Amino acid sequence: MGRAYQNRKESMAKTSDAKAKVYSKYGREIYVCAKSGGVEPDGNLALRSLIDKAKKDQVPTHVIEKAIDKAKGGGGEDFARAQYEGFGPNGSMLIVDCLTDNPNRTFGDVRQCFTKTKCKLGTQGTVSHMFDHCAIFVFAGDDEEAVLEALLMADVDVTDIENEDGKITVFAPNAEYFKAKQAIIDTVGEEVELEVDDIQYIPQMTHPLEGDDIKTFERLEFMLNDLDDVQNIYHSAEY
Repeated sequence: MGRAYQNRKESMAKTSDAKAKVYSKYGREIYVCAKSGGVEPDGNLALRSLIDKAKKDQVPTHVIEKAIDKAKGGGGEDFARAQYEGFGPNGSMLIVDCLTDNPNRTFGDVRQCFTKTKCKLGTQGTVSHMFDHCAIFVFAGDDEEAVLEALLMADVDVTDIENEDGKITVFAPNAEYFKAKQAIIDTVGEEVELEVDDIQYIPQMTHPLEGDDIKTFERLEFMLNDLDDVQNIYHSAEY
């Protein structure tokens, strides 16, 4: 699979406006996760993992606590997950993950981003079959054989494992995320720092972009990221 995966670009946000968007997206996701699976991180592994990611991306504690407190109330917004698929320049493929309290509004907003950049929004399943839905972990290490053995002993169906420049990268089925993560921690140690700890869509093939296609794709990506309901964007563009 090589390095064909996208880290959260939001984690590199520098401006206060960009950071505010990151906080808002994490706050919404933590709220939904806590409301659906319980507000105690010890009993909600997905919430605990999400909080760890938020802290790594320097989301303030008060933002995390506010989202959890909001979930404790039982009321509040009723967010639902929505996913949209489409094509960018030169046949590049995109998957847009959203959390929305108004699917009609979100669909209209996403469609407008594609329309304004002369790209094409498809129907469900249009491009998702060309992506692998994987759990990804990247951490410092050089003994990938020991890690692989531990993962197999934990009955994790490892998709791929790489060792390059002192970094081990593990790919596993998305449904085995928690099992794979625990096996890595048990092998490397509790102190292991996971540089990437996520579930992402990885393209099975990439589409190289040049010239004006790059500008078009960047504009589409910027417009989508600017929408409050958009949580993540996965794509096959390469430039």
